[in-house]
Order: sequence, then C-alpha cells, then structure tokens
Amino acid sequence: MPLFEGLRRRFGSGGEAITFHAYHEIDPGPRWQALFEATWPAYHEWFLREGDAARPSYLHCRRALREHMPELVPTWEALVELAGGGDAAARMLSLWCPPRFIAGCSQVTLRGSRGPALVRNYDYAPSQFEGVIASTGYVRRVAGSSDCLWGLLDGVNDAGLAASLTFGGRPEHGEGFGIALVLRYLLETCETAAQAAGVLERLPVHFSYNVMLLDDTGHGLLTYVRPDRPALTQPQRVATNHQESIEWHAYAEATHTQERETHLRELLAEDPPPDEEQVIGAFLHEPLYGHHFDQGFGTLYTAVLRPEQRGIEYRWPEASWEQRLDSFEEGERTVMLRPRAGGGRLRVPWRALQPVEV
Repeated sequence: MPLFEGLRRRFGSGGEAITFHAYHEIDPGPRWQALFEATWPAYHEWFLREGDAARPSYLHCRRALREHMPELVPTWEALVELAGGGDAAARMLSLWCPPRFIAGCSQVTLRGSRGPALVRNYDYAPSQFEGVIASTGYVRRVAGSSDCLWGLLDGVNDAGLAASLTFGGRPEHGEGFGIALVLRYLLETCETAAQAAGVLERLPVHFSYNVMLLDDTGHGLLTYVRPDRPALTQPQRVATNHQESIEWHAYAEATHTQERETHLRELLAEDPPPDEEQVIGAFLHEPLYGHHFDQGFGTLYTAVLRPEQRGIEYRWPEASWEQRLDSFEEGERTVMLRPRAGGGRLRVPWRALQPVEV
C-alpha cells in the first residue's frame, strides 16, 4: 500500500478503525509530501471553511513566522515548496490565525519506575484526526503526534523535554498561532521545562490551551496560554480542559472536565500512592477514557512521554506501540475504537460545539 494511502480513504469519514502511520524523515521530503497529498483536500476545506477573507494573507503569515518563530522559517519554506508553492497551502502551513478547533484530553506528570513521565489522553473526533507519528530533525531531533501536517499534539526532543496540550475550555479567540505549531516550536528550540514556559509567555496564540511540560530532571510545569490574557505558569501535575475555573459551562458539561480533574487528583493522593502502571491504566478507563466514538468523539490514544528515554509509548485498550528517537520504527498499527455498550448519549452534543462561533 502506498504511504498514507489509508489516510486518504479514511480522512473525513467516521468509523471505529484508525490506522496510525509512523514515519521518519530528518528534513522535509517525500514522506511529508505524501502526507500532504493524502490530507490536503480535507485541510484545504477546513482552512477555508469560513471563506478566504477570514484567513490572513501570505504576507501576514510570513511576517508572523519571521517575527515569532524565525528558527522554523526555513522548514516552512521547504514545506511550502513540497506542497507546490500554492498560496492557500503556504498560509495554512504557517498556522497563523487558523480556524478554531477544540478537543478534550487529560494529562498528568509522574515520577515512575522508568523516570519522569507525562501521561496524556487525546480526545477528539476520529474523522478529523491524522493518526500520524512523525520523527524529524528540522532544527533538532523531535518525535511526536502530528497535527496540521507539521504541528504536534505532544512529543519529546533529543534534549529530554516532553510537552503535550489540552484545550483550555474558553471560547475567546484572538490573533496568534495554532497550538500545534507552538508545540513544534517549543520542542525544536527548548531544552528544559522552564525555558519552554518562558517561550510560551511571549508567543501569541489564537485560542486557550493548557500546555504540560516535563524535562528529564523531573521538573514539570503547566502553562495556561490564552489570547486575551497573559500566560500563567504553575507547578501543577494535572490538567484537563479548564484553566483557573470553569468559564465555558456547556463545554465543561460535554467533556466532564471537572470530573476528570477530580478523579486524577484523588488518584494521585491515594495512600499508598499508585504506581506508574496504575495511573496509566486509569487513562484507559472511565472517567478519563471517552467511549462515544459512535457520536463522533472519544479517546483516540493514550501517550506516555518519557523524557529520560527520549521516547513515547502509545497505548490503547487492546494494543501498544513504543517509539524512541534512537530506534524509531516506521510502519502502521490499526486499532479499534469501540463504543461502550449501553453508554448513553453525550449530555451536550459534541458537534454542537464545533466549530466554535460565539
């Protein structure tokens, strides 16, 4: 089967089976180009869903990258060339003021038997998910879960820094970058959690997110980024889908963000404390794990990011796949996303929150 052929068949459709594709490519080349060709029709539709005039011009996008992320400009230019040099592709790949999108997600930092670990669930619509794990060397060696063709949902770098994101549960939006490219930038340019938090405090973002940072010393930080307020960094171990308080109540009800946070805090506070496997196992069960795949939303994977090992372990209820920077495995894994029998319906329809136009 040609590279990413499964993405072309599945992208934009529902269904319970997702094929995860892993690829290694130090500099942008034929593998990334194949990913672009497989997904660009869907991304093009998404990028222009509010009309061309709603998106910033090429000159604005280039200026924003040069001002805020100059280290990534050569890679962006190479990607644009591989994409055919088109205006829409160049603007979309800048991820400057993209369309808004929201997810669920839970995350926690641990010091387990194998050293520091950042554990997270990614909760999203299966039909809108790339399902791609990328190992690259654009500025430095980075591996993680791809989004928006070269952004990252989570990942680790060769300096021993791990990062992941959850949506921040606020409807406000503004001028800034999409969070997937922000995570890519952190992992390409930072070595410690403190350094990455400092970068987050200066970067403009277009929506609210909670970024968890963990380095190989075990130092962990949580930064709330938002377009209308200064970023806030705290030494928190847990994040779900709100920030200092619940501000968007319909979203909080739909995603059970408060219940998931409470569950994680109570789990970590147990005496004796749970071991690493107990915490990871909790991410594969309710209330952290979402089963509403038949309604277009659920937990697509659990990732255990290990900065000491420079690796990520992907887990599902019936499968796992471990990747490391020094022994990255290209290939495919198909996993079944099974709705829970008799699980009922979401209290607030997920699609009613997508896209966010408030």
